[in-house]
Amino acid sequence: MGGISKKDYLCPGNNLKLINVDLFNKINTSMGPLGQYGKEAHGYFMFPKLEGEISAKMKFRGKEVLTWSLNNYLGLANHPEVRKADAEGAKDWGLGYPMGARMMSGHTSKHEELEAQLAEFVKKDDAYLLNFGYQGMVSIIDTLVNRNDVIVYDSESHACILDGLRLHMGKRYVFPHNNIENLRKQLERATALAAKQGGGVLVITEGVFGMAGDLGKLDEIVALKSEFDFRILVDDAHGFGTMGKTGAGVAEHFGVEDQIDLIFGTFAKSMAGIGAFIAGREDVVSYLRYNMRSQIFAKSLPMPMVIGALKRLELLRTQPELKEKLWTVVHALQKGLREKGFNLGHTESPVTPIYLDGSVPEATELTMDLRENYNIFCSIVAYPVIPKGQIMLRIIPTAVHTLEDVEYTIKAFAEIKEKLEAGKYKSDKIASL
Repeated sequence: MGGISKKDYLCPGNNLKLINVDLFNKINTSMGPLGQYGKEAHGYFMFPKLEGEISAKMKFRGKEVLTWSLNNYLGLANHPEVRKADAEGAKDWGLGYPMGARMMSGHTSKHEELEAQLAEFVKKDDAYLLNFGYQGMVSIIDTLVNRNDVIVYDSESHACILDGLRLHMGKRYVFPHNNIENLRKQLERATALAAKQGGGVLVITEGVFGMAGDLGKLDEIVALKSEFDFRILVDDAHGFGTMGKTGAGVAEHFGVEDQIDLIFGTFAKSMAGIGAFIAGREDVVSYLRYNMRSQIFAKSLPMPMVIGALKRLELLRTQPELKEKLWTVVHALQKGLREKGFNLGHTESPVTPIYLDGSVPEATELTMDLRENYNIFCSIVAYPVIPKGQIMLRIIPTAVHTLEDVEYTIKAFAEIKEKLEAGKYKSDKIASL
């Protein structure tokens, strides 16, 4: 039997012709909210190339810039012991070993050792390594819940959580960011529906919200367990290594480690590497280990990355001065910016957002001024990531920044704020070189 002809096939009963549309045609009319600026912004505002040793100062387009855009919180990316461990791991094992997925042929004692140390550090029974943080969170959500279960999540959750929610075939309820009273209402709805369907309730939030820098109200959320039956999954990508007395994260910061059911952390922030982990009750972690499709059907984390992660975790645990140096820089930077009248929102973490009023074209003009005339490189955020009419400059302090870096940056930002308010960045189109 032949296929549908786009020339003459008629829909039964309505005499309308079916016309095939080339799947790629839509690309010509809409490149997406960010892609629409691709031609002008590529290589400068988006997909820029920072070169040289990972540090507070790197090269951008051939000149040295003070960079505030790297999640190298503890300065481990180029720590000599880390570089040595990475090099020895590659020399001893190669980048290919172990070949295959963990379940089939990619399992080693080193992977188990790292999992045991991570679990001990965050005070959980067990932990499971994940190849990537983003992929890992998506797969965790997909694996944990079925169509009878109900998810309740914070409205400002990271994109990896939102993509995981898209795979959920059951009901989900969202509560406004950190609004505990509304969370209670959503839990009432979720509890009733889950009971009717014979399912459970999972609450998902973050430890540190990576864009605004504020903390998830973990203490207030777990207090609701006295009223409702639910489990909680916390994405603590930005809190792991930076928050809490030992750096174990936001749960430690609030003193509620024993009440958080699942803690998710990545190696891409404080550990300056690649990979992630999920930690929790032994039987739950075992269930994830045997059912997470993104790990069952994907190659194991290469041995050099595991060896490197072990060294990074060792330094995180044994050199508290790294976190202390980070927070010295954070406090000086945030205090100085606030004294100059900058709005930093409600950040309680190293993540330092600077909110300004302005358009996307103004944001690009301002950013170009910072990079070309002040030699400062930081991330710029505008619509559609944040509301129209706002600009956010997102600064990530690290342990390798100096107080001199902080002083220079505060002075520069005070000057660009004056220029913005005076209308010197006014433009109808985004800046271009």
